[in-house]
Amino acid sequence: MRSLRYALAIVLISSAMVFLSCGTKNPPEGNKKITVVTTLFPLYDFTRSIAGNKADIILILPPGVEAHAFEPKPADIMKIDKADLLIYTGKYMEPWAQDILKSTTSNKLAVVDTSLSIKLARLNPAHGDSEPDDRRHHGSYDPHIWLDFTNAVKMVDTITEGLCKADPGNSDFYRKNADIYKEKLSALDKEYKKALSGCRKTTLIHGGHFAFGYLARRYGLEYISACKGSPNSEPTARKMIELKKKIKENDIHFVFFEELLNPKVSEIIAKETGATLLKLNGAHNVMKDEFQKGVTFLTLMEDNLVNLKTGLECK
Repeated sequence: MRSLRYALAIVLISSAMVFLSCGTKNPPEGNKKITVVTTLFPLYDFTRSIAGNKADIILILPPGVEAHAFEPKPADIMKIDKADLLIYTGKYMEPWAQDILKSTTSNKLAVVDTSLSIKLARLNPAHGDSEPDDRRHHGSYDPHIWLDFTNAVKMVDTITEGLCKADPGNSDFYRKNADIYKEKLSALDKEYKKALSGCRKTTLIHGGHFAFGYLARRYGLEYISACKGSPNSEPTARKMIELKKKIKENDIHFVFFEELLNPKVSEIIAKETGATLLKLNGAHNVMKDEFQKGVTFLTLMEDNLVNLKTGLECK
């Protein structure tokens, strides 16, 4: 049903675009920036850091909207259809993008899937991580790949190649900016490693959905979340008992909650265990005021490190 809705929207939008373009001249290619649509805030921030003023970068996800609940409107589909480049995280994070790509009428739209060079971790690994399997249902794999900064470096490389193909005349500019940004990501990774290597606690308790698995794995932390699946799902009574038992047995004093999501579960856990709440930002999206102030992925991750050092009682 959703695929049919998107397909109908594309047909109507394309008809309108043909009608509106009659008698209108396109601007000269030499004066025209490429238009890039990105789906999540990390991709938007990576892309604007690489492209600078050489491209028009659009974040299709409205500031303040929770990423997992987002469904594009006809106006969003039109933006994608008119763009030169669509950059997304992959089918496990943005399943709606698959429907649009199957229905798009654009003959110029190039698509960049930033997860293709990255080994995805399974949400319920039985024998360790494995490569993604297209036969498995959506939700089997953890799509929050950008929270391992070594993955973020790979994503930057993939985005850079997409920009260079779409706009070869500015390839040197894009590659130079990408190298600078990758150095910042590598420095951030070293900062995390150093800061989190001497902590009294190594267990990260999160009252939300399973969003920080890559981060925890990278820095040798045990990560326990209240829910494995959708951010809107409710934890089982068994899971709540397990979390509270873990907190008491390990004398844990802090519980993390996630940006843009109701912290109800974290609040319940904190109230029943005497723990203190701390925010951990998955950076899927940002609030409107943060977006207007120009917040960056790097600053969000720096803020996360401050709270992780507090929550894990680091030196």
